[in-house]
Amino acid sequence: MQSQKVRNVGIPGLTPPEKVCNDPLCPWHGRLPVRGQIMRVKVLNVKMGKVATAIHEYLHYVEKYKRYERRRKKKHVRVPPCIEVKPGDEVIVGETRPLAKSVSFVVLAKVK
Repeated sequence: MQSQKVRNVGIPGLTPPEKVCNDPLCPWHGRLPVRGQIMRVKVLNVKMGKVATAIHEYLHYVEKYKRYERRRKKKHVRVPPCIEVKPGDEVIVGETRPLAKSVSFVVLAKVK
């Protein structure tokens, strides 16, 4: 068997997954470029096949009150076959080109 080459996604501190896949929309084993935002999100559900719903929680500064408020956004993220996630997992996601109407992020790694 020939070993599959793993691409460098250009983000320091991330190690490629042990499992190998043939998916062209995988940032590690395919041709999908990662550019833009990198976020740490929590997976809510994985019922859409190769797409998961994740929630991004962050703080937003309100100038009028000189305080921070908590905000959250749901994002649809593509899950490559070489990375296995389940609800409740913390993952690192990176922005890509639009893959579907509402999918513009891909899972890069699971946070241990």
